Amino acid sequence: MTIEGGHVVKSELKQPEQQVGQEEESRTQTISAVPDEAFAERLIAIRRHLHRNPELSGEERETTTAIRGWLEEEGVRIADEYVLRTGLIAEVGQSEGPVVALRADIDALPIQEETKLEFASKVAGRMHACGHDAHTAILVGAARLLKQRESRLPGKVRLLFQPSEEKATGARQVIQSGALTDVRAVFGLHNKPDLQVGTVGIREGALLAAADGFVVNVEGVGTHAAVPEAGIDPIVVASHIVTALQAIVSRNVGAQESAVISVTKIHSGTAWNVIPDQAILDGTVRTFDEKVRARIRERFNQVVAGVAAAYGTRATVRWIQGPPAVVNDAVLAAAAEQVAGEVGLNSVRPLPSPAGEDFSFYQKEVPGLFLFLGTSGPHEWHHPAFDLDERALPLGAHLLAALAEQALQSLQSQGD
Repeated sequence: MTIEGGHVVKSELKQPEQQVGQEEESRTQTISAVPDEAFAERLIAIRRHLHRNPELSGEERETTTAIRGWLEEEGVRIADEYVLRTGLIAEVGQSEGPVVALRADIDALPIQEETKLEFASKVAGRMHACGHDAHTAILVGAARLLKQRESRLPGKVRLLFQPSEEKATGARQVIQSGALTDVRAVFGLHNKPDLQVGTVGIREGALLAAADGFVVNVEGVGTHAAVPEAGIDPIVVASHIVTALQAIVSRNVGAQESAVISVTKIHSGTAWNVIPDQAILDGTVRTFDEKVRARIRERFNQVVAGVAAAYGTRATVRWIQGPPAVVNDAVLAAAAEQVAGEVGLNSVRPLPSPAGEDFSFYQKEVPGLFLFLGTSGPHEWHHPAFDLDERALPLGAHLLAALAEQALQSLQSQGD
């Protein structure tokens, strides 16, 4: 399927083959990753179409149109009662019984692609450098698998094709739409380049970090560079602030805890012989625990104010609160290990990553599980030459579908 002039037309994607054979009637049987070349080719084609046509956060209009078309081909109901500006919600299953959700993010990044792939981005300065094109293809695949078993599902699976993950605003849009109101569990995954295809990373507790930003404005007194005593040099003050901030993690965060403080931008001055009147620092703080998060913010403000005062000036801090840490439900994580084995995947327990993810907002509402899907990638996320092994796509689709079905069965057995 391609998009021309804002319309969906059938062309590059093969139509789904009819299901071969009959699956067992038992509801305890989950979907297994039986090799299906046509299914894999379809997901690859979907991923490559999206990769060629990346759209940034909040601009995913053509992406949304394409997803709608692929789902409609599978007979999946689009739940337009949940209104989103971009992205969409869809549903598979029965109106009676519990509801679980599967989520994929759909937005790209403002990065110039350097992969030289045949299906590289056609849009200058935009690229799917974090694999959201793969996540979307995987969820479309999971929708197809679940649709094939719809009559056997003991409840409903809500499919969240979420916009604006890179700006950490999309999950809150989905929540505000009401799409999570009756959901009992939510699942998502992210490709992991350093895990091999056929491997899934499952971990209870903190998996990804809270991602906060900061802007520090240091006030100085401008003067000629030849007479620094006549002013207050904000560059010197800013430099000492950067150095002092590094002691927060080493001296205020326990050895069994974890945090990162990174100053990533410094702006000051306009001429080589003028001491400017201000300096601005930007950066990020990453934490896995809310108490550590609060402690670092308190000490950060104290350090900035104290260093500035020592040089006879003042500095202000503006915090940009990002998503909280992704904290996985222990019960869902334990069940997922068994499901992963049933679909032929090898489970590992990954180390927590200081990257951020707005999937965490869903976990503030309902129990959730976020997984790492091995993709044997050559580069880490957000690299201009990022790519992934497409053999992971059908594995991810089978995994998500099986997780949803198992969760429905478990909830039903509890009396839901």
